[in-house]
Amino acid sequence: MSEKPEPPRCAVALAVALPQELQSAATLGVPFAYTGVGKVQAAIAVADLIHLHRPRLVLNFGSVGRVRPGPHGLLEVARVLQRDMLAEPLAPRGSTPFHDGPHALESGWPGVVCATGDSFVTGPDAWFGAQGVDVVDMELFAMAAVCHSKGVAWRALKFVSDEANAESGQDWAANLRIGEQLFHDWWQHHRAALGLAVPAA
Repeated sequence: MSEKPEPPRCAVALAVALPQELQSAATLGVPFAYTGVGKVQAAIAVADLIHLHRPRLVLNFGSVGRVRPGPHGLLEVARVLQRDMLAEPLAPRGSTPFHDGPHALESGWPGVVCATGDSFVTGPDAWFGAQGVDVVDMELFAMAAVCHSKGVAWRALKFVSDEANAESGQDWAANLRIGEQLFHDWWQHHRAALGLAVPAA
């Protein structure tokens, strides 16, 4: 019995946590997934995306909370950490005990440092400053870890939606459409560089 042929590779697949963050994902002409919130759902969805579409690049777009002054607008992520891996004294915070894989993942693009965890950050954390963290989210480390394990490149564009404080929930909802427009502007300027056809004017 002959093996089923692999599907053709695509240039880019897009991963977004929620439809609220990018309502127009289906109009971009690339495979995409709304992964759901949190690391487990993100990892499963990105693994499925890679299996089904064999992308050369997984691009994540989503919102982040800012944990230090300065970063704003749409940001490229250079490095992602896991902020809620708390297994001391077996391993330092952010490191998975008895695991040889990298505990920080690099996109290969200049940008900010993001810390991922299954919690909504609403206050200061000294660990963020010690690690040089700029922004926080709830999915990226899991997405990047799956890409790393599958040998697929990843990039992440994050919109600063809130200040990671007590008002974060309200600010996040109020700013979603701004983030979507910034992503669309970036997409139009970069789609050719991503290996995608540019629509005729």
